[in-house]
Amino acid sequence: MRLSTKGRYAVMAMTDLARRQDEAEGRAVALAEIAARQQISLSYLEQLFARLRRKGLVVSARGPGGGYRLAREARDTAIADIVLAVDEPLRATRCGLSKAGVGKGAPKGCMAGGAQCLTHDLWEEMGRQIHGYLASVSVADVLDGKLKDRARANKAGEMAAA
Repeated sequence: MRLSTKGRYAVMAMTDLARRQDEAEGRAVALAEIAARQQISLSYLEQLFARLRRKGLVVSARGPGGGYRLAREARDTAIADIVLAVDEPLRATRCGLSKAGVGKGAPKGCMAGGAQCLTHDLWEEMGRQIHGYLASVSVADVLDGKLKDRARANKAGEMAAA
């Protein structure tokens, strides 16, 4: 499973926005500033932020001093919400939904004839696990360095179990 550039860049930009917004005491942050700091094309960021705005994750302010602000607190903004706002759903299978055939919305497998591959359930569950993890992490968790603490705790738990 691979997270697309859209998803990664959107998370980077939203995290940058949250940090700068805090430093600027809630004022809007210009996309050009985020683009420069994160080394992301401004036009690409504009496309991503249009999607984020449509999904209600950011609000825009026009005029001098304009830019973007988070629509809700960083602690209430899950990484999964950001990724899903700019990407297709996180999936590890190559199966899709049939557009025609057995029934509208009927599952379509990844093999010839619509059958599912032997490992379908493995990849589907992995996709659910990834989504669950990203849904459990907020922008504030990233900013506060809580992921390092999680990794250390997991590593300590693994060593104790061994």
